Amino acid sequence: MLTRRQALAGSLAGAATLGFHQAFAQAIGKQATMIVGFAAGGSTDATARLFAEQLRAYAPTVIVENKVGAAGRIAVDYVKNAEPDGSTLLYTVDFPLTLYPHIFKKLNYDPIRDLTPVAPLTKSALVLSVGPSVPASVRTLQDFVAWSKANGSKASYATTGAGGTPHFVGVMLSNASKVPMTPVHYRGGAPALQDLLGGHVAASINPIGEALPLALDGQIRMLAVASSQRSRFLPEIPTMREAGYDAVVDTWTGMFLPAKADPKVVATLSQALEKAVQLPAMIEAQAKFANEMFFLPQPQFAQQVKGDLERWGPIVQASGFVPEE
Repeated sequence: MLTRRQALAGSLAGAATLGFHQAFAQAIGKQATMIVGFAAGGSTDATARLFAEQLRAYAPTVIVENKVGAAGRIAVDYVKNAEPDGSTLLYTVDFPLTLYPHIFKKLNYDPIRDLTPVAPLTKSALVLSVGPSVPASVRTLQDFVAWSKANGSKASYATTGAGGTPHFVGVMLSNASKVPMTPVHYRGGAPALQDLLGGHVAASINPIGEALPLALDGQIRMLAVASSQRSRFLPEIPTMREAGYDAVVDTWTGMFLPAKADPKVVATLSQALEKAVQLPAMIEAQAKFANEMFFLPQPQFAQQVKGDLERWGPIVQASGFVPEE
C-alpha cells in the first residue's frame, strides 16, 4: 500500500541548501511582466507566482498576468508580439510549443522562430491508473495490457482532452503493446477521474498530482508512469518503458522571452532561475503539485524544445489524428 509518506519521500532529497542572493546586477531596470496562459489559482499560475518572487536580481518587480484561452496559445501569441527588451516573459507548459504545432493546422506562432527559450523549471510525469471496473488482480501494466487484450471493448482509457498529451500516451501504449485501447476524452482531469471512479472507463492517464490523492486513499491503482525515469513521488511505480512498452513523455514547464532577446538579458534571467530552482522552499512548494524542479542551461533547453517538437510529429501522424483548424 502506497503511503502518503512514501509518496512524498524524496521530494526534498538532494535539495540544495543555497539561499537566493542578488549576485549580479539587474538585467532590466523596469518592471517585468510574466505571462501565463492559464487561469489564476491553478498549479501553473501558482508556480509562476513563486518564480516571480525570486527574480529581483532580474527586474525590480515581476508581476504575473494571466492571458487565458485556447489552452495556452493566446499567451504564446501575446509574448511573440512583445518587445524583445526583456520586460515580457512567458511561463508555459510544454505542449503549446511542442505538441500543438502538430495538432492545429493554423497557429499564430512558430515556437522556434518566435521565442527565445531561457530555461526549463519543473518537470512532472503522467501516470496510468485503473479503477473499480478492472479486476483487483490487475496490479501491473503488463496485467492491464493482458486484461485489455482479453476484454476488447472494455479496454478504454480517459484523457484530459482529444489531442492532449495523455491522449497520445495512450496511443503510444496501444501501439507498443499491439492491443487496441479506446480513448474517452473529457474536459480536464477531474471529470476523467470521476468517471474512472464510477467504473465508466477502465483506466485514466493523468498528471501524478491529479491522481495521487485518489491512489493514496485506495480508490484507484497506479500502474506505470510515462516518463523516462521513475518519479521521486512514486518510487515504487515503474515506467512504461521498464514494463516493456516504449511510451515515454517527459512533461515540463519553462521560461521564454520573445525572439531576438539580448543574450546578456537571457543569461541573467537564466542565472536567476537556476538559483531559484535550488531553493528548498521552492522544491517543497512544487512537491504539493508533484512537480520536480528541473533546470538546463539555455543552449541545452533550446535543443530540448526543438527535439520535443520534432518527436511529436510522427507520433501524431501515426495516430491518425486529424489536425484541427
